[in-house]
Amino acid sequence: MFLSKLADADGEATETQVWLDFARDCEYLTPKRQAELQKSYEDVGRMLGKMMSMPEKFTPSNQRHEE
Repeated sequence: MFLSKLADADGEATETQVWLDFARDCEYLTPKRQAELQKSYEDVGRMLGKMMSMPEKFTPSNQRHEE
């Protein structure tokens, strides 16, 4: 279940990056601000990817084998 939620979060972060591009293209965001936010979402994506690659490090030990 935890892994599924991480994947959902990663998908939402990716979708937000698309909306940041849209906001920049429509001039709601400056290119500089869009780049700053984009970098932050890339950082979040890397963190989520790392968590998905080893979810056992991020779940309580008493819940690791429950399904």
